[in-house]
Amino acid sequence: MQSALHITTKVPPGNRLEVQLPPGSEGQEVNVFVVLSPKRPNAQTRYSDLAEMAVDPDIQREIAAISDEFLVTEMDGLE
Repeated sequence: MQSALHITTKVPPGNRLEVQLPPGSEGQEVNVFVVLSPKRPNAQTRYSDLAEMAVDPDIQREIAAISDEFLVTEMDGLE
């Protein structure tokens, strides 16, 4: 019998999964791991996140510091 079983599936309504094991598995102890895939943000979520970042004072300070660091290159004519 195989020692591992990998199944990829979608969680149905009710958040319950049913796993059918190979014949001969009955009565054996098994370990079950459920690994949730990371959610991919949609375009609206990304836009909303960027809009929040644009007004965040900490991020504004960081952008200003980066801009100051590159000020020398602008004086050299490198843009």
